[in-house]
Amino acid sequence: MSSRVLLRKLFSQRFVNKRVLNSLPTAVRMSNTTRGLTQPKIINLSSLNTKKMYSTTSASISGLEASQVEVVHKSNLAVREVVLNRPKKLNALNLPMVRSITPQLQAWEKSDLAKIIILKHSGGKGFCAGGDVKTVVDLAEAKDSNAAKFFEEEYQLDHLIATLDTPYVSIMDGITMGGGVGLSVHAPFRIATENTLFAMPETAIGFLPEVGGSFFLPRLDGQLGVYLGLTGKRLKGVDTLYAGIATHYVPSSRLGDLEARLAELENPTHDMINQAIEEFSAELDNEPTFSLNGSIRQSIDRCFKYDTVAEIVKAIEKEEESEWKEETLKLLSSMSPTSLKVTLQQIRNGSALSLAQCFKMEYHLVQKFLQGHDFKEGVYATLVSRSKAKWQPSELSQVDDRQIKQDYFDSPSPLRLELLNKRDFKKYPHRKYMLPSEEDIMRVVTGEAPDVGNYALNRQQVIDYLLRERQGKQGVKQKVSEVLDRKTIENKKDSDKSLKWVYEV
Repeated sequence: MSSRVLLRKLFSQRFVNKRVLNSLPTAVRMSNTTRGLTQPKIINLSSLNTKKMYSTTSASISGLEASQVEVVHKSNLAVREVVLNRPKKLNALNLPMVRSITPQLQAWEKSDLAKIIILKHSGGKGFCAGGDVKTVVDLAEAKDSNAAKFFEEEYQLDHLIATLDTPYVSIMDGITMGGGVGLSVHAPFRIATENTLFAMPETAIGFLPEVGGSFFLPRLDGQLGVYLGLTGKRLKGVDTLYAGIATHYVPSSRLGDLEARLAELENPTHDMINQAIEEFSAELDNEPTFSLNGSIRQSIDRCFKYDTVAEIVKAIEKEEESEWKEETLKLLSSMSPTSLKVTLQQIRNGSALSLAQCFKMEYHLVQKFLQGHDFKEGVYATLVSRSKAKWQPSELSQVDDRQIKQDYFDSPSPLRLELLNKRDFKKYPHRKYMLPSEEDIMRVVTGEAPDVGNYALNRQQVIDYLLRERQGKQGVKQKVSEVLDRKTIENKKDSDKSLKWVYEV
């Protein structure tokens, strides 16, 4: 399948689906308050006689009712499962699904019996990718306030996931874009497999990388988040672990055993869950290395450090000829110039904001995009006319940076986002379960990390320190080695070959 065909298929499923589901036995039934959007029938399968179900197969959801439900809620001992069940639609998230998941998570959060929450999908290539953007832009064109309703409730759900006390595990065993990113990337445990395909490709349809993208993208290493947000670059499998998007990499063949192990844990803590997932993590010595490492990563940090898109493009043009340079310039040239400039400002702003502030900023920006030209143009060019989008303005030079700030960031929007709780943070509270960040590695090299001591460490000592600190986590050795290759030099005057950190100019 070509990239353009896949992109159309994904974007055709990004937001709201208007189907009316057949009547089913329900554990929860909520009123439909949005015109044109129906409420799903929600069934809790814990009381039904169903086969054990894993994220890699849909055949095991038994019964006609289960096959017709877009979200399946299950209980397995102390584990509670949310199963996205639209495999033919790449398990795309719509408003009825959001309204199914949110109250169930709230109920489990209050329950003493629910010890772990797992989000997975019932099968197919998509963990969760896309929705009906055409419906959204059509509602906006008709001046219908319901156009923003999906975003409001989706962001409330994403923020709820990020602030749960109950341990939450997201199994991203497939295409993870759009709504799927929001359901997973803020979770304490994010499991990638060889089937994972991650991207934030919204600038390709004249939109912005939302669902909390303004929070998690600037918190990736270096300028990776800016690069991913502007270009929509896709990352596969183990790449998502090295980039800091996933916390663990587990082969899909082990997921069933992993879920059984999690269900066996008594009074599980986050640390216990992390150790259990590590038991099933892949041995990465035989897996591919990070596709954006070495010279490519140096180019990303060198070119995407600027605060204007024009400077970024100019810096890329000055790079030596390479496949990366050609691909990156081609990607940027196809995106909405307005989207690129808003996205860059959004990510820069988000680096200093809390999670709640980021969601509120994004909800404000979404309303601006619903009123503008390029979002509708990008959607219709991708889905209807299947032609090259005609952006307005069409060139980066025609988009004034000061006007973007005034129109999109400084001028008010009619609606405000109210979140479901007041919990907030500026750093992910469970980041210790990820691979060490470049900042973590730098602190060890420079002696700022706890218990390093007053002497400089050599290469192996740095790796050993971080392996101990991360309790032997798979991928630590590989990532630390790559970062040390790129960011340190050996002290030639030191017989122990201690390392010095090389700071970017």
